[in-house]
Amino acid sequence: MYTIFMVSRKIAERIDSLLSKESGTVFKDPGGRVSVCLVYPNTYHVGMSNLGFHGIYTLLNERRDVVCERAFLPGEEDMSEYARTGMGMVSLESKRPLGRFDVVAFSVSFENDYPNILRILRMSGIPLRAGNRTGADPLLIMGGACALFNPEPVADFFDICFIGEAEDMLGEFVEVYKASDSRREMLERTAGIEGCYVPRFYEVAYGADGKIEGRKAFHGAPDILKRRFVQDIAGCALRQSIITPETEFSGMYLMEAMRGCPWSCRFCVAGHIYKPVRKKPIEALKEEIRSASASGRRIGLIAPSLTDYSYAKDVLCLDGIDFSITSLRASRKSAELVRFLRNHRSVSIAPEAGTERLRRAVDKRITEDDIIETSRLILSEGVGTLRLYFLVGLPSETDRDCEGIIDLVKKIRGVSTKGQIVLTISTFVPKPFTPFQWHGMEEMEVVKGRLKLIKSGLSGLKRVKAFNDVPKYSYLQGLFARGDRRISEALEIMLRAGDWRTACAEAGVDPSFYIFRRREFGEVLPWDFIDNNVSREKLWEEYQEALRGK
Repeated sequence: MYTIFMVSRKIAERIDSLLSKESGTVFKDPGGRVSVCLVYPNTYHVGMSNLGFHGIYTLLNERRDVVCERAFLPGEEDMSEYARTGMGMVSLESKRPLGRFDVVAFSVSFENDYPNILRILRMSGIPLRAGNRTGADPLLIMGGACALFNPEPVADFFDICFIGEAEDMLGEFVEVYKASDSRREMLERTAGIEGCYVPRFYEVAYGADGKIEGRKAFHGAPDILKRRFVQDIAGCALRQSIITPETEFSGMYLMEAMRGCPWSCRFCVAGHIYKPVRKKPIEALKEEIRSASASGRRIGLIAPSLTDYSYAKDVLCLDGIDFSITSLRASRKSAELVRFLRNHRSVSIAPEAGTERLRRAVDKRITEDDIIETSRLILSEGVGTLRLYFLVGLPSETDRDCEGIIDLVKKIRGVSTKGQIVLTISTFVPKPFTPFQWHGMEEMEVVKGRLKLIKSGLSGLKRVKAFNDVPKYSYLQGLFARGDRRISEALEIMLRAGDWRTACAEAGVDPSFYIFRRREFGEVLPWDFIDNNVSREKLWEEYQEALRGK
């Protein structure tokens, strides 16, 4: 257990080096303020590339009664220094130990960062489980996408989870925190805030078959947690306050043009949990761009598909602004937008599947002609790299569908010899609140075989590269995405055992129960207590249509 809170010179120099490259960092005197350490359970490079993390940092520091600082998982070199010195985790801004903050708030975007949460707590000397902490310990909060769709695998480690878009709840929570005389009172009052989930106020019962029999709420907590969302993303915009070259988007100012996706593909959790689609009014976005561009930095426009932002062309036509964009939808409109990007080196589109049949099954409403023509137009504009995203292991997929990926890429290369084509192939993971939430993952050996098939089939093509994820990490993601509270014991064991399969065996958890098992409509799912404004009946109907290939 790390308990010594003395900052080593090497760590202090590393932190100072990072801070010296930042502009916009907020430094506040903590006196009389609620102190919050906002933690991203991955490295600085990854966390500082996340607009949601920036947005919460900015919103909290805009309050006069709050001081918000940041912490990240140390890189491997720094981790060795922490281990050598026995030093505890500290924040960047003041180098204060995490255990001395009032609130430690984790922003969690990816399930595979769950083990990092426990690593950070252990390094900080903070008891892992909420039930073992006292009023002398920080209050632990979880927010982000993972809290929104299924916080249960890590629920026992947190005092509060924000179910929804946290910027809509932060103000209410801070006021309750300040007005409460005890932690118990604060938790009971917080449970009354719509969207705030206090896990210790719920008890989950399991049957002899391992399935959930039911949940019981205590202390006036609601049986169903209603997801909170921001209705006006212009009025409560996520804003980036810190610019640094030490990120994926080096020196770029990120801003949100649209939240939610109108297409709601059957495999995509973001397309379902961020409904309704909200678009920033053109004048509000232009004003934000004008303000940010005064520094001369590039502007990164964030949207699930910028193609579907009504004013995309009007924005990209603005004089003197160098834009970067996220992935586009395969359509002529997308190719037209590329013409307005100056010196854009890379553009991404996501065909997802290699055949019309499988794209129809996952409700990816684009045709092969759409994909080929869009690719041709993008490459003809001089874009250096066309990135194509595909999934393997989708429901009803066969080897023929994977051969279709090879055929599709050959056709794209056949219509244009310009630029480089780079494939990113990921293993499908069924997610809560999608039509595939009931579906199990494909067996690992089948997935590995199909990845090998695709890469072998593309090996002779000029200027075509294919990369794939590591399948074992996708199956770990599946365990966490579809898991319940019993996963928490395996997570603790992973701190010393490392390998997740070994940890599951020691915890008495059968991974296949969560990863591969197909679930029935009537089964109680771990996340059923969340009202995400998504009809369960509608999702099941779409799932059945997908299995029928419709």
